[in-house]
Amino acid sequence: MSSDPRFIHLRVHTEYSLLEGAVRLKALPAICRRHGMPAVAVTDTNNMFSALEFSVAASGAGIQPILGCQVDLAAQDQRPGERAAPPAPLVLLAQSEAGYENLMKLNSCLYLGGDGDGEGDAQVPQVTLAQLHDHGAGLICLSGGPDGPVGRLLQAGQREAAEALVDRLASIYPDRLYIELQRHPGENGAPRAERLTERGHVEIAYARGLPLVATNDVYFPGPEMYEAHDALICISDGAYVDQQAERRRLTAQHYFKSPQEMATLFADLPEAIENTVEIARRCAFMASRRAPILPKFADDEVEELRRQANAGLQARLAVIPHAVTPEAYQERLDFELGIIEGMGFPGYFLIVADFIKWAKDHDIPVGPGRGSGAGSLVAYALTITDLDPLRYSLLFERFLNPERVSMPDFDIDFCMDRREEVIRYVQEKYGRDRVGQIITFGALLSKAAVRDVGRVLQMPYGQVDRLSKLIPVEGVKPVSIEQALADEPRLREEARNEEVVERLLRYGQQVEGLLRNASTHAAGVVIGDRPLDELVPLYRDPRSDMPATQFNMKWVEQAGLVKFDFLGLKTLTVIQNAVDLIRKTGRGLHEAADGTRLYDPPEGAENEINAIPLDDAATYRLYAQARTVAVFQVESTGMMDALKRMRPTCIEDIVALVALYRPGPMENIPTYCEVKNGKRDISSVHPLIDHILEETQGIIVYQEQVMQIAQVMAGYSLGGADLLRRAMGKKIAEEMAKERPKFEKGAMENGVDKAKASEVFDLLEKFANYGFNKSHAAAYAVVSYQTAWLKANQPVEFMAGVMNCDIHLTDKLAIYFEELRKGMNLPWVPPCVNRSQAGFDVVDGALVYGLGALKNVGSDAMRLVVEGRGDAPFVNLFDFARRVDLKRIGKRPLEMMARAGAFDELDRNRRRVLESLDALVAWSAAIHEQRGSAQVSLFGEAGDDLPEPRLSQSPDWLPAERLAEEHKAIGFYLSGHPLDDYRVSLKRRDVLMLDDLIERARQGPLVAKMAGVVAGRQERKNARGNRFGFAQLSDPTGAYEVMLFSEALENCREHLETGTQVVITVEATMEADKLRLLARSVAPIDSVVAQGESTGLMVYLAQPDALETVARVLEDAAAAKNGGRGPVVFCLMDPDLPGEVEIDAGRDFPVGPRIKGAIRSLEGVLEVEEL
Repeated sequence: MSSDPRFIHLRVHTEYSLLEGAVRLKALPAICRRHGMPAVAVTDTNNMFSALEFSVAASGAGIQPILGCQVDLAAQDQRPGERAAPPAPLVLLAQSEAGYENLMKLNSCLYLGGDGDGEGDAQVPQVTLAQLHDHGAGLICLSGGPDGPVGRLLQAGQREAAEALVDRLASIYPDRLYIELQRHPGENGAPRAERLTERGHVEIAYARGLPLVATNDVYFPGPEMYEAHDALICISDGAYVDQQAERRRLTAQHYFKSPQEMATLFADLPEAIENTVEIARRCAFMASRRAPILPKFADDEVEELRRQANAGLQARLAVIPHAVTPEAYQERLDFELGIIEGMGFPGYFLIVADFIKWAKDHDIPVGPGRGSGAGSLVAYALTITDLDPLRYSLLFERFLNPERVSMPDFDIDFCMDRREEVIRYVQEKYGRDRVGQIITFGALLSKAAVRDVGRVLQMPYGQVDRLSKLIPVEGVKPVSIEQALADEPRLREEARNEEVVERLLRYGQQVEGLLRNASTHAAGVVIGDRPLDELVPLYRDPRSDMPATQFNMKWVEQAGLVKFDFLGLKTLTVIQNAVDLIRKTGRGLHEAADGTRLYDPPEGAENEINAIPLDDAATYRLYAQARTVAVFQVESTGMMDALKRMRPTCIEDIVALVALYRPGPMENIPTYCEVKNGKRDISSVHPLIDHILEETQGIIVYQEQVMQIAQVMAGYSLGGADLLRRAMGKKIAEEMAKERPKFEKGAMENGVDKAKASEVFDLLEKFANYGFNKSHAAAYAVVSYQTAWLKANQPVEFMAGVMNCDIHLTDKLAIYFEELRKGMNLPWVPPCVNRSQAGFDVVDGALVYGLGALKNVGSDAMRLVVEGRGDAPFVNLFDFARRVDLKRIGKRPLEMMARAGAFDELDRNRRRVLESLDALVAWSAAIHEQRGSAQVSLFGEAGDDLPEPRLSQSPDWLPAERLAEEHKAIGFYLSGHPLDDYRVSLKRRDVLMLDDLIERARQGPLVAKMAGVVAGRQERKNARGNRFGFAQLSDPTGAYEVMLFSEALENCREHLETGTQVVITVEATMEADKLRLLARSVAPIDSVVAQGESTGLMVYLAQPDALETVARVLEDAAAAKNGGRGPVVFCLMDPDLPGEVEIDAGRDFPVGPRIKGAIRSLEGVLEVEEL
């Protein structure tokens, strides 16, 4: 690298200038070295996202970092009513620590306004001259070049205004203002802005004795990336690449030029080049990492922690079963306190304990623990966790290792509905300006890059979609475009055959991995001991009213801020919902709905879910039978299969299953189950350590077991064993080479021969990579157990709680309702305007369907219905319209209520209700409008004198239509199923229902016929280009999916439209307890039912008047030639007749299931039976 640098770049945009900069930060030091440039400035647009990362990376690579920012200055002297001119960019560079702090302040002003507390409104990031003045110390200012605020005025011919602005900037930055010149010549010479402004800039500078400085506004590393960068700008602007002339503001010259190229460009103004080096010398400051900074919780935090921890432990020991002696608890507590104090973390524990205590005091559910923090007895004593670490043999060193100093990290689960309340408490306690969220960045991954670049190249959507789908996915992320091209021959062929595809993939590779957007971390919150903008620059996510740090999670901690995780766990909300519903009945958790006393709770803990016993037989029966729909952690079919094999009998089994059910460890589930159930003897690893593996049936399951084995067999401290575990888990070869002889030596000192010691080390190495954090597994197993206990002992309230948490997720509600109705056989009440609440409720032991669960209704609108009802049920539709302002509800929600049958208690004719809604809404609106204007009549409340509207006289829908309309409103079939009327006919023709087919498939593969209503169909192409598909169907016993290969798909496509009723011939097999169905053929259900000899119908009538209505339905069916025919006999059951009277219809009529159902639904029909 040159010892006498000629030019330093002072205006570089990295990928942190989102969808604008394309210089990758990690590559920047190498680019500098290649050009012999010992320093460089990063000046991302309106942010300092990379400031600390850049400072550390550049200095570590021997490059001097110059910390800067391109900030937009608000337009000056705006006249009233005049349209605001866009802000113009200045470049600010930090000379010193004071300058860096001021740069952070200004960056916070860009997003939060002037006070940095998150209360400002800065929709367009910009700063004012006043803010520059207030935070000007320690900063060098570059005037912004041709498009800066001075340049804009010169372009507009406002020379005096430009001079005045320069004078103002010179007063803010005395001896620190440089007039910035840029030269980006293209084929047609210099860009217009540069031509119009350079002379004025030079004259103003010379007239005032201000120095000039040359910059190249760098957006991409080399000229070869210009076209791809232009595509990136189009992605940002929503433009197309071909819209060049009117759109492009950058040229191919905006790349990282060499010092020689810049010196040549400015050969006539060498001082402008020399001043870049001068500025670099003046900016000798670099940001550094800080030690953790926390607000002071108490004057003597050590003493306060000891006081709270000791008092908390005594309170715990007074009510819990003791896993060890009280003395052993105290010894463990003192040990942990010593480490916490020695590492300087008492304040951290006190802060976390404080906001968790506040949450619990305000009845906000908090999880029992999460992650390794559950291994701390101090945390348990402070009620940070609710898991006794000695009861579960959890290790403190797994959480806080005295031999590896790092911040403790409690991940706290809160009820998802009330998490924000806890964060608000923290804001109020420590100051809103000292609490913030953490920024995160989304990258342009390969699939997204292909889709975005394809769009700006105006390629057909279908083609781009197909190309994107050719990129494989590994885990949760797509592979890179480069790897996809290497692995996928079809992608290479497309690129060879079509120039635009080659261009797409080339641009895609160049922009892939660049940052696309900023948002906030889902859970992370930082708390400072001073306003955050004194430590880090701040940002605001438009979707949040809380400021966020401009540094991401890694770098915000390096800046000294400590992260606290406030996680929202839906399951805690489910549990609280269920507990609230139980309390609403006047019962405690310990009382079943039939009055049975389930357990004896500690006094005052009658409704504490953490007080339920962990040895409940009904709960373990539920686990063993795998009746775990909606049970936390064990809902999947694979988990259900594992539960059936394991047959859990204690909480330790659930802990082990949570840890084992993952790729890798999963292969040990059969061994665990066989040993547990006496089908296999437990294997001995070595007598010294067999007791450690006893609870997991001789298998290493937990990371903590790896640590304990190293401790017991090889004499490691638990802190040292944690370091060993980490090295093994990360497969650090150098560390492993050091640890193996140490382990073998320690084991040999304990009487283990070297070969066995080496064998155990290999075993640990394998399982350290697979092993799971037992503290986390135990905490989540307890939450799982709590949900299982509720399902086993308080089932209706539990299911209502579950469904309330997913009230807007129709697919999940369908699963839960199927479980409620058939899996659990619990009573339920359909949606009802007189009985339902906005959410799911429990009344008299039955689940009442929530009105807010209907599609497209909105919970707020349904709450208005419930408020209007009050304590008095609605009498009829007119009463409903009088008491509820239907215009406020809206016609769409009312339609959904009518379709779902919510008005059945007021009028059973759903079609009439639906068709009358326009009239009812208008009438209701008129009534409420009159009431609002206080036009009270002589005879009653305002509006009561308005005549009732005439309702529709249409007959009700037939059963199949009624169910179809119900499905539109609910998302699944609730009151019945369209195939209910077909069940007898289908059985006669050997067509199986889903539940029967499953039982037969358990015995072995078979070919069978099934019936179903089509819910959806998807089609795909395989690697050879052949089509295949999937269809989702349902019958009265459940929902299922079939696969169709190309021939069956082609032959059956017309019968697989949504809503079609079909009989499908399938090949059925059971694989890992999951039903696999492959379709052979599909036929319309009526064509199957019509085959063979038709039976007749016996129609029982309450009165002769019904004969005419039934006859009309039969005649219409005959005219439509619906299905097979048979005799029809009427049986009159009128009490005024001397007895039953049978009347033959005189000829044959259609008698299929559809007609049978239609007749059964008619008024006056008692029953319909087949002859």
